[in-house]
Amino acid sequence: MRVNEAVIERLEKVIDSLQDNSVKMGQMLAVHDEKLTKQDRIDAVLFEKVESVHREVSRSTKEIKAGCERDIRKVDERLRTIEMKMWTIAGAISIISFVVSPIGQRIVGTMLTPASETSIINKTR
Repeated sequence: MRVNEAVIERLEKVIDSLQDNSVKMGQMLAVHDEKLTKQDRIDAVLFEKVESVHREVSRSTKEIKAGCERDIRKVDERLRTIEMKMWTIAGAISIISFVVSPIGQRIVGTMLTPASETSIINKTR
């Protein structure tokens, strides 16, 4: 009987140990579940913050793009105006150069100054 009692006592110790382990495992699972729940809430907050930053960056990017396009249009208008003035000045310089040149003087001179008639005074006796 002593052998049976020893085996039964040993089985009781193993059962007690298993019960303790089961309780500890349950506590660990509860703590782990709580940590997972807390981490899920933190993740949700972080994802919301990331989305918020993404929206803000997208909005800022659109504003910057619109500003750059506006500036490019203004620079293009100014360049066109400067180009038009440059061609006008180049044309005026060409005309003035032609008028001042000897060939231009002959052409313009005949148009602006009528041909003078030469008159001869004869002495009569």
